[in-house]
Amino acid sequence: MPMRPALSFVTALLALALAPPLVADDDQVTVYSARQEHLIKPLFDRFTEETGIRVRYVTDNAGPLLARLKAEGRNTPADMLMTVDAGNLWQAAEEGVLDSVDSETLRGNIPDYLRDPDGQWFGLSVRARTIIYSTERVDPDQLSTYEALAGPEWEGRLCLRTSRKVYNQSLVAMMIARHGEEKTQEIVEGWVDNLAASPFSNDTSVMQAIEAGQCDVGIVNTYYFGRLQKDDPDIPLALHWANQDEHGVHVNVSGAGITRHAGNPEGARKLLEWLSGEEAQEMFGALNLEYPASEDVPLDDLVAAWGEFQPDTINVSEAGRLQVPAVMLMDRAGYR
Repeated sequence: MPMRPALSFVTALLALALAPPLVADDDQVTVYSARQEHLIKPLFDRFTEETGIRVRYVTDNAGPLLARLKAEGRNTPADMLMTVDAGNLWQAAEEGVLDSVDSETLRGNIPDYLRDPDGQWFGLSVRARTIIYSTERVDPDQLSTYEALAGPEWEGRLCLRTSRKVYNQSLVAMMIARHGEEKTQEIVEGWVDNLAASPFSNDTSVMQAIEAGQCDVGIVNTYYFGRLQKDDPDIPLALHWANQDEHGVHVNVSGAGITRHAGNPEGARKLLEWLSGEEAQEMFGALNLEYPASEDVPLDDLVAAWGEFQPDTINVSEAGRLQVPAVMLMDRAGYR
């Protein structure tokens, strides 16, 4: 007789918990990755060429991968979790699926503010989230900070991505860390009052709305702009580095950590350290037009052409710690 679905699920979890641990293969590392295949496979292939260690990977969204790690427990085949946004990495550490790594190589390659203070995850590429504007309708001297976009001069001229996506949640979380909840809510309410249209589902749509004249300014991750600029070098949009006279541009990371029940933790450590090195860091930047986490690595030519900026160096783990208050604040402010 078929079991009811709920009972089947519980039985499956019990079977995972009671099963003997998997036998590790020292010549293979298994990665659960929220990054898409075309952004990680070239890196893994190069690592295998250099070390002889094979990399098996599974790709999915961060939420399902974390749930899978928790359900598999000590029987997980995963040696490493790789995902985007410090909020997701912070959550994985809070859920107890990652292990601390004490590595002089990682400490030397990755700045303090881009890694977990307890060594459970490390940023591997940097994502700058800043202001984008129409070069046809905005004088860049009008632009200054994220906070100033709440001012009356931007009424009916602002476009934003939806608050349901983690990138704006992390930005608001960092603003709470800087300003406290009361002032941050005033700023977010000002953004909502200035919106020219309902929030968009993604950053590309924000930029397309600005290009079409629906609004004049927005906030996006820079690599989305790079993708449009590659297709159309003359696109009438430009980046403005926000908050340069204050604490700097909001940055986030894609990163990785070694799982608590890794069968091959030494192989995973070798991969993590290799990903923080110069060759991999250059590849990270070029594959998705992001910034290397290691500060001494050359930028992709297109990325370098956007100019230098001062990043906000508050530890990115704050984006995770304050994510729930940020979501609640955006809801109170009417930001959908």
